Amino acid sequence: MFVQQNEKIIRSIEHSFRKQVQKDKNLKSACLLVHSEKKGIHLNIAEGAMELNQPAYMASVGKIFTSVLISILYENNQLTFEDRITNYLDQELVNKLHVYKGKDYSNDIQIKHLLNQTSGLYDHFRPLLKQLLDNPSFTISPEEAITWAKTYQKPHFPPGNGFKYTDTNYHLLGLIIEKITAMPFHEAIEQYIFHPIGMMNSSILNYSEPLDKNTQPLADFYFGKKNILNYKGYAGLDYAGGGIVSTREDMLKFMQALVTCQLIEKKTLVKMMNDKAKYGLGIEYGYGIMQFKTVPLLMPKAFNVWGHAGATGAYLFYHPKMDTYVIGTFNDFSYERKGVRFMLINVIRQLVKLKD
Repeated sequence: MFVQQNEKIIRSIEHSFRKQVQKDKNLKSACLLVHSEKKGIHLNIAEGAMELNQPAYMASVGKIFTSVLISILYENNQLTFEDRITNYLDQELVNKLHVYKGKDYSNDIQIKHLLNQTSGLYDHFRPLLKQLLDNPSFTISPEEAITWAKTYQKPHFPPGNGFKYTDTNYHLLGLIIEKITAMPFHEAIEQYIFHPIGMMNSSILNYSEPLDKNTQPLADFYFGKKNILNYKGYAGLDYAGGGIVSTREDMLKFMQALVTCQLIEKKTLVKMMNDKAKYGLGIEYGYGIMQFKTVPLLMPKAFNVWGHAGATGAYLFYHPKMDTYVIGTFNDFSYERKGVRFMLINVIRQLVKLKD
């Protein structure tokens, strides 16, 4: 009886996913993976113009990769989370990087402030994305993006005195990784993460190719009616803030390796999760890790998951109580909030009904 009930729930999740894509004329494609050894589930599906094992752009889900790589360097005694970022970055780049109300705080920014989005720095992503969409030939490097933001935007608060989600923080982390490892960010990700755990079909958008040369081409992803794959300059906006391109099976390998402490030690993961700031109602942000917490009447305990989400409706989350992984994307910027909402309401809320 339990088996039949569980199969019915899984079919219901698949149906709601396919229906969501089919009914929304803005969506061209999407994918979903649900995996739980505890519950005996492995559902991997794609809808629309997307193949089952085709890589997808995972947007800001990539931030958890950057934070894990920083934590690997921490465990290798190559940095501490309390180090000042000025110890690692070029003087010209960090000069007057953070001037708030006439006071220069640039030398006060620590690596942990970048990781948990408490540096107070501005965000280059949205305004530069607008420039890119207006001019398809627009290109910019990560360093240039930071310099642009420093010139045209203002910090929000002194380091450690608030929360402001910004890709600029993760651009800086990418440059720190490059300085310490003496290799480009995409090579460091490959050497420290992709290769060790066998992520053969993953890469960094417009910077690298998958280890498996037979990997399918990247699925299209959209901002309005514009296919961002046609905008090569987009990679400079994203970089270490979310350039991961991967299949669901590869993303599962990553999250399982993180959860089972194959990439970093448990005490480091605990530190990444505990040194956090309030992102929003029921959401806390650690070192590249979003954590959904119980809010009476608003956020049930069943929704207690951790991972990361991205602007294209991408999501990568782990549900500790059910030992379940939920991974997917809608490949469209209009799903920045709707992607996570779908995951919680149409997937997690259904999964909690499963019988062991």
